[in-house]
Amino acid sequence: MEFIDMCADELRDANIDWAARRAFVLESLNLDKAWSPTPEEIEFGARVAWRNNAKCIGRLFWSSLQVRDRRKLSDPDLVAEDLLEHIRLATNGGKILPIITVYSPADRAGPQLRIWNDQLFGYAGYGRLADGCYLGDPKNEAFTQKALALGWQSDRTNFDLLPWIIQKRGEEPRLFKPPKTECLEIRLKHSKFDWFRDLNLRWYAVPILSGMNLSIGGIEFPAAPFNGWYMETEIGSRDLGDTARYNVLPKIAELMGLLRPTEDPLWKDRALVELNEAVLHSFNEDGVRIVDHHRASSEFMRFVAAEKKQGRLTSGNWSWLVPPMSGSTTDVFHQNWKDLKNTPAYLYQDHAWKQNLETI
Repeated sequence: MEFIDMCADELRDANIDWAARRAFVLESLNLDKAWSPTPEEIEFGARVAWRNNAKCIGRLFWSSLQVRDRRKLSDPDLVAEDLLEHIRLATNGGKILPIITVYSPADRAGPQLRIWNDQLFGYAGYGRLADGCYLGDPKNEAFTQKALALGWQSDRTNFDLLPWIIQKRGEEPRLFKPPKTECLEIRLKHSKFDWFRDLNLRWYAVPILSGMNLSIGGIEFPAAPFNGWYMETEIGSRDLGDTARYNVLPKIAELMGLLRPTEDPLWKDRALVELNEAVLHSFNEDGVRIVDHHRASSEFMRFVAAEKKQGRLTSGNWSWLVPPMSGSTTDVFHQNWKDLKNTPAYLYQDHAWKQNLETI
């Protein structure tokens, strides 16, 4: 009912009789019946869930989120086909659009549908080779093993796109080929270092989160993939730079001459800057939307000011909002927020393969 009241308060121009709508929903609840959000309520709820996300620095654009209402879809084949359309719309030739697709909701028995992937795009992780080097992305090793067990035949390279695993309640999980033809990948190059190309680094253009649960007015949507666009440090500092991920900083530092004859005490910092510069340069050269961490910080402060003007407190998780490079040089570093746990919300949920296959 709090959600319906929020709709009534913020969607005053929607030409809807909110008093009648409120009475209808309340009657359903009093009769112990499930209520079903209207398309307008789904759109508003998904957008507000982005506005409430305490970990997201890109919330200035929350009201521009495009919402695809696919609640009637629960068949894995149809869902997989529809996900390809989501990718095409979101990629938009590099002019990335924020989009969410909302599939079948959970009911009292639990989720009706789960997408096993954390993101629709991701690279396989295979483990360490004989020389001690890790092949692929360590983050995805558990998922990779699940996919291989279901029959996926991989190329075993450092950047193998993962297949999709989609499961409908009461059925075995279904394996779908990696979406190679729909994935826009950026091959990384540097504006000054010609040797950078020889590192053979790449990343996908659109981050589409598919493992989170969208909660609107007490209704859960465990399969609701959504995307914005990248901030460059997400790729450079974390995906490629973290020691628990691709860990490419030592190689870059070596090629920059920072480790010999004596080790530069700031070699990680210098290598990190150049890695992030390469990410920005490569995306911009390919005409793909991306934001740098300084601009993202400024945009977030504009969001905070806009929320204050509307009389709303900003929910924030400082450790996520501060960029993982040059944090103290950004505006967000010098602020304090609390995670207000507002709803609607995007919530973390257990990996689908950890749940009982009889229920999902």
